[in-house]
Amino acid sequence: MTYESSIQGERETAAGAARIVVTRDGPYLPDGSIPVVDHLGVPIVAEAPVRLCRCGQSQTKPFCDDSHVRLGFAGNKDPRRVPDKLDVYAGQQAYLFDNRGTCAHSGFCTDRLNSVFHLGQEPFVSPSGARLDDLVNAVRKCPSGALGIGIGSSRDAGLSDTHRAPQIEVSRDGPYRVTGNIQLADEDGVIIPQNASASPEHFSLCRCGSSLNKPFCSGMHWSVEFHDPVPDPLHEPTLFEWAGGYPALLDMTRIFYSHYVPGDPLLGPLFAEMSPDHPERVAAWLSEVFGGPRFYSERYGGYQRMVSPHIGKQITPEQRARWATNMLQSAEDAGLPSDAEFRAAFVAYVEWGSRIAMENSGAGATPPPNMPVPKWWWVCNATPGSRPTAKAGDRPVAVNAGPRLPGTDEAVRFDDHIRPLFRPMDRNSMLFAFDLWKEADVAAHREQILARLRAGTMPCDGAWPGEKIALFTRWAADKR
Repeated sequence: MTYESSIQGERETAAGAARIVVTRDGPYLPDGSIPVVDHLGVPIVAEAPVRLCRCGQSQTKPFCDDSHVRLGFAGNKDPRRVPDKLDVYAGQQAYLFDNRGTCAHSGFCTDRLNSVFHLGQEPFVSPSGARLDDLVNAVRKCPSGALGIGIGSSRDAGLSDTHRAPQIEVSRDGPYRVTGNIQLADEDGVIIPQNASASPEHFSLCRCGSSLNKPFCSGMHWSVEFHDPVPDPLHEPTLFEWAGGYPALLDMTRIFYSHYVPGDPLLGPLFAEMSPDHPERVAAWLSEVFGGPRFYSERYGGYQRMVSPHIGKQITPEQRARWATNMLQSAEDAGLPSDAEFRAAFVAYVEWGSRIAMENSGAGATPPPNMPVPKWWWVCNATPGSRPTAKAGDRPVAVNAGPRLPGTDEAVRFDDHIRPLFRPMDRNSMLFAFDLWKEADVAAHREQILARLRAGTMPCDGAWPGEKIALFTRWAADKR
């Protein structure tokens, strides 16, 4: 192939690539071919053309309602932004690359691999602090694309990026997470440049309106306390929602099949011929089983399609037990919820499902055809908020029948007067959205909470008396 034909091929590929147009001081305009999903991985339905808010003030988030016009929103970069500077760290196994000017401060690297990435410390990166596969996984999970990895002293796209279909994820209370080599262009069709060594395959776009590095996220959504609308407090979350949806379950299955299966004397031979997308299939199956959308049925087929690979495998009790043990450890590694209620349901399904798989794999087994995909739920009514906590740090401040009401001239204090209004079951029922025992969370959501208190829909087992609502109203007024 000649140099000219290679360049022509790149131009044709670029011309056909999915694209997001960043309008001048206005919304993002993604191609109609790009799916938009919520933080759980569930598609968000919208009429074409899609206009995504980036001023942060739309009342129809994530879609634009032209609030940027009323506000005089400016989409330019701020001179106070972190400089575009690439740091290179040489390690025993690989080089790591980091650009703090690209970072969106999602915390995936410091939370998941703190032996390598050190929050608030210098040097930020210790490149020899983990195995090569763990380094690669950490780099690929970085939603901003600030991190890179290479065996040599240049970023290796083959190691740093993955091959994914184009998608825009609306993260909860945070940026748009863009994956799949989507082009970013201005209204004139000019490609918007990225910082040095930033990933073209995945990046984060600001949607709070306050980024210093527009259109890319700089983490300012934390500082300005950007929040999405509060979920309905009467809604009991499914296991799928509580787990964190498809992205969280996919993170877990990728850890399992990349970290625990290879080299394992029991599991390695069992999965030696699995397809490259096997983690995606298992995550889709778990999503559907745990009460989420019909991801597995729609993408791969129903129950019969799931059962077919097990037939004739003759899974041993030792292999089943190892699979279950390592799946539970993968859930721990991926940061899935560790509360007793969720883990009870999760462990129950892992045990039940793995034993059914072993039964279906036996010699001469004939699994019943046309079975529905099972639906798993909370175990024995052990749901979030169904019990008081035993943790000392999570107990209410006041232990009497009700909080002490302040005098007319006394300041209303959160710890003394507001936090005791919320019982452990109230708090636990809302932890999937925010923490009722944290002043910053309650202050950020005070208007929505107050509206539900006045309507008598929060808490769900009985309306508050008037004096408690008046106390919360008085505190909320001071926070304006």
